[in-house]
Amino acid sequence: MSASPGAPNVVPFPGNRQPQQVGFERAELMRILDLYGRMVAAGEWRDYAMDFAKDCATFAAFRRAADTPQMRLEKRPSLRNRQGMWALFGEQGQVLKRGHELASVLAPLERRLVKAVDA
Repeated sequence: MSASPGAPNVVPFPGNRQPQQVGFERAELMRILDLYGRMVAAGEWRDYAMDFAKDCATFAAFRRAADTPQMRLEKRPSLRNRQGMWALFGEQGQVLKRGHELASVLAPLERRLVKAVDA
């Protein structure tokens, strides 16, 4: 089939395309940054970094800018139907918590914040 002269070139819309990278939704990022702000106010953290890859979005919090991250939070949608897409990692890379809900995965950090404020 040939296009007539002057007719626009129609490109089919690709259906069911996967996103180029994983990111945080607005509500997720608001919750993460709220916790980050409270940890900064408590003197626990001073810097953060975010990384967005094809399969994973990562938020890392640092005690000092030159350090390794004190905690790392990963969102992996491919694990949604298994152990949960959220994972919290400690300073040495150990898994502290996995889950389906962001709030439950952030709970250990929330408890640590309460201890930091009480001290």
